[in-house]
Amino acid sequence: MSNPVKLLTVPRFGDDRGWFMEVYSQSKAQAAGIDDIFVQDNQSFSAFEGTIRGLHFQRPPHAQAKLVRCVRGSIMDYAVDIRRGSPTYGQHVSARLTAEGGEQLFVPVGFAHAFVTLEADVEVAYKVTDVYAPDCDGGIVWNDPTIAIDWPLPASGAVLSDKDRVLPTLAEFDSPFAYDGRPLEPLPAL
Repeated sequence: MSNPVKLLTVPRFGDDRGWFMEVYSQSKAQAAGIDDIFVQDNQSFSAFEGTIRGLHFQRPPHAQAKLVRCVRGSIMDYAVDIRRGSPTYGQHVSARLTAEGGEQLFVPVGFAHAFVTLEADVEVAYKVTDVYAPDCDGGIVWNDPTIAIDWPLPASGAVLSDKDRVLPTLAEFDSPFAYDGRPLEPLPAL
């Protein structure tokens, strides 16, 4: 079995002008165990260090897998297992994604996703496997005690949207996602 959440590195080819990288290749994604078809690209800008976006997901029939990368600055990126019946339900993995390193995190359907900015003026780009559907939008509150993420926040604390402040806890959540037999495993160190 393979970990459903995947941390990818994409080689960069540099010379005295700078560098080039192939951000996404369907054949290379499939070789890494990602068979999803991406239909939309999204990008966000966060002005402040400590901005948290998440923990978000979309319910079926418009559930989304995501391929996330940081294109300016750095983030700590999180995937939380929310598949009912999973032995790793409520557990999370995290990875530091930087514009400099070009790392990417694949977050499959059945996982809530969030990130926190590690500096000001951060841009994050991500591919998704379904279009945004407001009626399927969902989330878990960022500071849920069961999930217990140790957010790397500045002294000023978290910067949150009004929507993210009032999301339900994991205990209040009735998951529409079924366990597929692949437990969440720690991510490899890069």
